[in-house]
Amino acid sequence: MSQDNRSRSVIGIFFIIFLLFFIFLVFSIFMMKNLKIGDVAFDSDRSHGKASIAVIEVKGVIMESKKTLELLHKAERDESVEAIIMRVDSPGGAVGPTQEIYEEILRIDQKIPVYASFASIAASGGYYIGAACRKIFTNPGTLTGSIGVIMQFMDMSKLYKWAMVNPETIKAGKYKDIGAPDRPMTAEERRLMDDMISVVHRQFINDISLTRKDKIVGDILEHAQGQIFSGEDALKRGLVDEIGGLYSAGRKIHEELGLEGEFEDFIFVKGKKKFNVRTLFEDMEEEARSFFTELATNKIVPMFIYQ
Repeated sequence: MSQDNRSRSVIGIFFIIFLLFFIFLVFSIFMMKNLKIGDVAFDSDRSHGKASIAVIEVKGVIMESKKTLELLHKAERDESVEAIIMRVDSPGGAVGPTQEIYEEILRIDQKIPVYASFASIAASGGYYIGAACRKIFTNPGTLTGSIGVIMQFMDMSKLYKWAMVNPETIKAGKYKDIGAPDRPMTAEERRLMDDMISVVHRQFINDISLTRKDKIVGDILEHAQGQIFSGEDALKRGLVDEIGGLYSAGRKIHEELGLEGEFEDFIFVKGKKKFNVRTLFEDMEEEARSFFTELATNKIVPMFIYQ
């Protein structure tokens, strides 16, 4: 076998190994997220007739609202649920889905009281969701706030020039290629993006003011410049209501609402999945897409996200 053929064979073997590893990685992520023992806790708690506070978890970067809304509606329809806790552990995410979740929490809270419990981080969109709730519980060290909006573009024109790459763009619409990596942004384009971001930032602040105007200490604008606070500092500024973990919040809510009996546990609301080959591959594809979206550093949509 010639040296060239041997080299190609080695490269081919390494490529196959990498491909198999990638498939295994995606499959592992899917299995860990969707086949946990905790997913059956919903029916288990209900059968004892004791749990009446539902917990809905919001984890990771928020790139879509569908799953969270489905869980909210599931809790809303369950007659045994007398209160809902949004358990937030998120650095934020895309603007639209976050606003959809916020809006639906406000509606459901008119029927069933909705509270928030912050875990390790509730920043930007994570905090936005919490602000929709009637009361926010947080740990003293929880990363909280980061009330701001961000968009990021990358000017790679000098790198393209160095690599002797000459991209060509065909567009209909003067501003259609704003933020394209093959050229710097013009002053006019930057003004347009600045104006858009300012509008979304104002929406964020207005929605917080809508629910917490009587609780905020000082000027909300002073707390809404993208700063990140500890839970303890957030309490001093009126961004949260009480210090305490999830189970501490559950006991206080149980007492506050005058629910029957003693507080023992929650209803952890989980989505039911039909496990078959088709849904397996669909979910694997979705998990892979989500995984690489979270890794992406070039954000071309406005984001409520802590960095």
